[in-house]
Amino acid sequence: MTKITATGMPLRIALTSLLLLLAGCSAANDASDNAAGDVSKPKNELILAVGGEPDGGFDPTTGWGRYGSPLFQSTLLKRDSSMKIVNDLATTYTISEDGRAWTVDMRGDARFSDGEPLTADDVVYTFETAKASSSVVDLTNLRSAKAADGDTIVFTLDQPQSTFVDILATLGIVPKHAHAGDYAAHPIGSGPYVFVQWDKGQQLIVERNANYYGEQPKFAKLTFLFLDEDAAFAAAKAGAVDMAYIPSAFSQEQVAGMRLESLPSVDNRGIMFPYVPAGGATKDGHPVGNDVTADLSIRQAINVGIDRQALVEGILEGQGTPAYSIADKLPWWNPDTVLADGDVTKAKGILAAGGWKDDDGDGIVEKGGIAARFTLLYPAGDVTRQSLALASADMMKPLGIDAIVEGKSWDEIGKLMYSEAVLFGWGSLDPLEMYNVYSSKFAGVDYFNPGHYRSAAVDGYMEQALAASDEEQANAFWKKAQWDGATGMSGGGDAPWAWLVNVNHLYLVDEKLDIGEQPIHPHGHGWPVTSNIEQWAWTE
Repeated sequence: MTKITATGMPLRIALTSLLLLLAGCSAANDASDNAAGDVSKPKNELILAVGGEPDGGFDPTTGWGRYGSPLFQSTLLKRDSSMKIVNDLATTYTISEDGRAWTVDMRGDARFSDGEPLTADDVVYTFETAKASSSVVDLTNLRSAKAADGDTIVFTLDQPQSTFVDILATLGIVPKHAHAGDYAAHPIGSGPYVFVQWDKGQQLIVERNANYYGEQPKFAKLTFLFLDEDAAFAAAKAGAVDMAYIPSAFSQEQVAGMRLESLPSVDNRGIMFPYVPAGGATKDGHPVGNDVTADLSIRQAINVGIDRQALVEGILEGQGTPAYSIADKLPWWNPDTVLADGDVTKAKGILAAGGWKDDDGDGIVEKGGIAARFTLLYPAGDVTRQSLALASADMMKPLGIDAIVEGKSWDEIGKLMYSEAVLFGWGSLDPLEMYNVYSSKFAGVDYFNPGHYRSAAVDGYMEQALAASDEEQANAFWKKAQWDGATGMSGGGDAPWAWLVNVNHLYLVDEKLDIGEQPIHPHGHGWPVTSNIEQWAWTE
């Protein structure tokens, strides 16, 4: 759960910087044959405010590009707009019968932006460095990476891992000869754009890579502005940017010369429930377990009783979709996880069947002397999560469940999440995230499975998914882990989560800018909208 922050720059200063920048861009364009002001030719440069500034810079070996496109670097494989795995640097790849050896043949014409050839040695170096970094790039299962020759790499895994294909599709390749200490601030790669300038807290400037082996992007220069959402919206209204990322609160406002792009995502929000009864403790002494949320009927009743479409309409201004899993609409998603929700009568029936009754008439059901009352935490300062938490709590009241909503810092949540419900957000284009969030192996490990969910059946299906010989076979097991007709991790099964909504990613886009066919977006870290940057074009 890498945190990426906006600058928090005051709006007046941000817009002043924009005007100065635009003045410089205008002067440059006037001297260019492809000037933006030349109405007879397409625009050649773009100014974008599409997301926050990456705290750690632009090094893929420590996580850059994981939630979108590394932009400066190439990957061995990639997913296209329909989520199919296709080649990037790779020309072919094969998997051994036991699933442990992956052999990748690579194109021989790729060069880094400094002109040096990209070889198998660079790939080996990248994977070894990423593994040693112990960052968000999970390569703990990689035993070795060896260069068979200049264009062939053999990856050997400790255990079969079907999701290794997603690491091949997201880890950008860095140059062994130029991966110095300041690489994250001055990246070199073989991707469609080259690094030019990074003014921390303000902007990033990139230019088209003349050495790029793929389809050349239409735009020679991109300037990314690091603005908070208010400033980005104001810049769009002022005509100072070609594209701006905005929150749902601004989605109903019309901006002259711009259209709203509402892009589907798996950027989800949901309630994680402590799954085990109270009484345990972490090694650091933090309490584990909750006697209310450990009850299956409580979790299932909440899943059935919450009206997700009402949350989409009321909190997200309609710019989202109801969420029923961690992977809605992705190739490994099981549509049988969809519930007929918002049904108070059914939810009350589930509680009654589970032994929960309001014997004292206070509106809160009880069982064994315990009232159906628990705390629901959200990260303070996140207005959307606060609103979702409050609205969900209101929807629980008619069921006889009292959720007490509290905002806390991430540090506080990190200590309380093993014993209190938390409104979290996830959303990766890699099924390994499902494994991390639900596997008993990750019970109590960081933010992955703080509720200590355990299911032998679910674990078994997920292990079979990892050991599968191809993606299609793996997806069948991922789907069974969610619901096999009798049990699973979904809201109709063990219900360790109540997923609420998937947040559409909203952009105000110049009406002349075509951003191509966008794939479903992951969690909002990074700039996932740029994953198909070669398709972007200016239309007249």
